[in-house]
Amino acid sequence: MIAIVYSGSRNAFWKIISGGKVIGEATTPGFNPLFNDQKDLLQILNKPNVLINNAESIKKIQMFAAGAATIGSKEKLNQVLTTFFKNSKSEIYDDLYGAALAACFNEPGIVGILGSGSNCAYYDGKNLIRNNFGLGYILGDEGSANHLGKKLIKNFLEQKLPENLLEKFKAKYNTERPTILERIYRKPGAQAYLTSYFDFFIENRDHSFIKGIIDNSFDAYFKNYLLPLVKNHPDQPIHFVGTVAGTFPDRLRAVAKKNGLEITSITKEPVYNLINYYSTKN
Repeated sequence: MIAIVYSGSRNAFWKIISGGKVIGEATTPGFNPLFNDQKDLLQILNKPNVLINNAESIKKIQMFAAGAATIGSKEKLNQVLTTFFKNSKSEIYDDLYGAALAACFNEPGIVGILGSGSNCAYYDGKNLIRNNFGLGYILGDEGSANHLGKKLIKNFLEQKLPENLLEKFKAKYNTERPTILERIYRKPGAQAYLTSYFDFFIENRDHSFIKGIIDNSFDAYFKNYLLPLVKNHPDQPIHFVGTVAGTFPDRLRAVAKKNGLEITSITKEPVYNLINYYSTKN
């Protein structure tokens, strides 16, 4: 029995596989070693019954997690996993590598993540060619749920939301400027807080103002991430994975076209492609 896990900063998607079939699944808060300590991660694991009930039977874990790009962060996650899944061995990679496997399998291509955060890289069919694009939720993350949430809150605080949208915002969140600023600047979990506003974009996706925020955020992503990468790796297929990309594929394709690019594939939940990848591999 094995477990395949794909985790952004907001959510982690767990699939338990036996005999080539998914026999259990769970969605937990994200497994990001940059934002969660080991105690928090163990508490997350101790809540879903499907993980508790199969903890001793799982022999191998393939995890792809945001923030797991360094040896130290991988070791932190490994200690948590081997503590909870006592009979298992784990292989841990960052989410960008998981996105590349899910989108490309063994073929070369450019892979972009638009989920809780954002990033992109060129994949040569075996390895990722690393870059300096992933600057996190403060300095980067254009096009991500975090970036969209930041733009929405900024418009709210600057009193720039249209009246009908403002009424919906107040009814849904019932929050004020001091509360928002304290939540962002003085309390932990600012990225998760900003990302939580993504639901508002889904609920109001047809509003012209919301469309404008999404398009501007995507356009910033293409100009800062994709276009420089395409310049270095021309004529390569472009793939996207992640909740934001999968929720707004039409807007993403339109902004790509505006920037002279064509998207080959968009995958909302890459964990399913990873299951297929390892099924064909083993």
